[in-house]
Amino acid sequence: MLNGLLPNVRMEDMITATNETLYMTLISVAGTFILGILLGLLLYLSGPGGLWQNKVVNAVTASVVNIFRAIPFIILILLLFPFTDFLIGTIRGPNAALPALIIGGAPFYARLVEIALKEVEKGVVEAAKAMGAKSSTIIFKVLLPESMPALISGITVTAIALIGYTAVAGAIGAGGLGDFAYFYGFQRSNFDVVFICTVLIIIIVFIFQFIGDYASRKLDKR
Repeated sequence: MLNGLLPNVRMEDMITATNETLYMTLISVAGTFILGILLGLLLYLSGPGGLWQNKVVNAVTASVVNIFRAIPFIILILLLFPFTDFLIGTIRGPNAALPALIIGGAPFYARLVEIALKEVEKGVVEAAKAMGAKSSTIIFKVLLPESMPALISGITVTAIALIGYTAVAGAIGAGGLGDFAYFYGFQRSNFDVVFICTVLIIIIVFIFQFIGDYASRKLDKR
């Protein structure tokens, strides 16, 4: 029955493509989380009223974030080809997609981090200052813990965007479900392959959304 409805679908190929998509997503989410937190903290701390208020640093960081957010992902991949080839040694395959995924996702997440930090009650920060807490203590003991539910919600949204980015990267040979749907499905008119790849991507999105929502609820102490 399945072979009749989906004659061009081979499960072993689908499993390989799904694993590649999961690999790209998980690694890029981890990289985006770290880099996005750093950029978001820098935006917040160097901004007006921040612990490290500095107009020049804030303006430069904001400009970098805004520029990379504005570049369409497919163009960003092409722009990063020389950097990717230098770093990874190739411009094809799942590993080659990681620099573009992280550099494309981190600025987006950085803005979500900045918003999350701004939502922390200023009274809590002021109380920590009054007690003589160092900047590092305020960051790691106050700002990040207090904003963690919002940070998790933000990385969940970013992760779902990155899943979409992996599909775009697949169109130029990065591997994964996007690659398989385009080269083995669309280009060969095997639309059953395209359909199954789409279903698998939707399932992955639902899984990430569920995990993110669950973690956010568990961390929310309100």
